[in-house]
Amino acid sequence: MEMENYLSIINPHTVVVDVPAASKEEVFDYAAKALLADGVLTDAEDFKKDLYYRESLGPTGIGGGVAIPHGKSGAVSRTCISILKLAQPIQWETADGQPVQVIILFAVSLADKNNTFLRMMAQVARKLAREGVCAQLVAATSPEELTQALA
Repeated sequence: MEMENYLSIINPHTVVVDVPAASKEEVFDYAAKALLADGVLTDAEDFKKDLYYRESLGPTGIGGGVAIPHGKSGAVSRTCISILKLAQPIQWETADGQPVQVIILFAVSLADKNNTFLRMMAQVARKLAREGVCAQLVAATSPEELTQALA
């Protein structure tokens, strides 16, 4: 079986710029509502609990204005990635102590929580480690530019 690429699971319906969120809670609320509306989630509250559980294990802010929160959840019907660019940077626990403006959020089904998820996360982490990628994401002004920055 061919290895799936993380680009194939980016959910175009949940790649959004100018998200009006002023806190991590508002980011998670916004993402959960969007994913629920798109049929990815069966339960927004359950998914948020799983996001918060993962946050409790250690920071998901990787620096450069980018965070990669992820929820492995029974409420996720299909694994996907959302990309949210906030209207304003917000406080988040990060590697560099800087606020975050781009959230690359993984919604992971229990079926995918080991192999598929780890592979996708590794691919995204490698991409984000490249010079200029985080800056491109932060500078993006459209959903297309967000997706292209990760391509």
